Amino acid sequence: MLEILYHDDYLVAVNKPPGLLVHRTGLDAGETQFALQLLRDQLGRPVWPAHRLDKGTSGVLLFALDAATASLVGQTFDVGNTVKKTYRAVVRGWPEAQGLIDHPLKRMPDDARAGREEVQDAQTRYRTLEHYELPLPYGSFATMRCALVELQPLTGRRHQLRRHMKHLAHPIIGDATHGKGPLNRAVAEFLGRQRLWLHALRLALPHPVSGSMLILEAEPGAEWQFWAKHVATT
Repeated sequence: MLEILYHDDYLVAVNKPPGLLVHRTGLDAGETQFALQLLRDQLGRPVWPAHRLDKGTSGVLLFALDAATASLVGQTFDVGNTVKKTYRAVVRGWPEAQGLIDHPLKRMPDDARAGREEVQDAQTRYRTLEHYELPLPYGSFATMRCALVELQPLTGRRHQLRRHMKHLAHPIIGDATHGKGPLNRAVAEFLGRQRLWLHALRLALPHPVSGSMLILEAEPGAEWQFWAKHVATT
């Protein structure tokens, strides 16, 4: 069963586990389980996804309980900075303490709207929370440096956080598309857990019916404690 974070007459939010698709897609035809169907069966009623998380990303995922509410929430997501998203990620290396990544992104080749606005503005704020150092050789170094970062996308481009961290030369650990395969495999073997280390921590938006601010939060899973054992001492 999915962990329910919030439930009223119009909306339901769950804590999506990593490795679960939001809904059926031809891009991953071999999958048989999806958050939409699992939640529908769990509640015994239809649900409509309000937004999307990548398969590998865990955390807050919001659904509407009727088509009209889904339309209202969709409009909210489309309006500027109305929706505030906060993520946690573990990245390679030690980024600066904080910064703004202002780097346009091209639509991805399989995007259904690829013919429109091929290059889009994209901005992400980041803040480094903790430094890690793993006893794994990396390149010419005897240890591997990683960091826990907070990410706040100011725009909503596909794979924005993953692509922006790659642009910053600090790819998210476990990112098979935009990261480094040998590094990901080494970390997964060392930690005993293979996943994309990206978690949707918080989603804040006005409720589509009441208008009051709705703040939804999902704590990272227990596996994130693996990293606490390797906090850098220097």
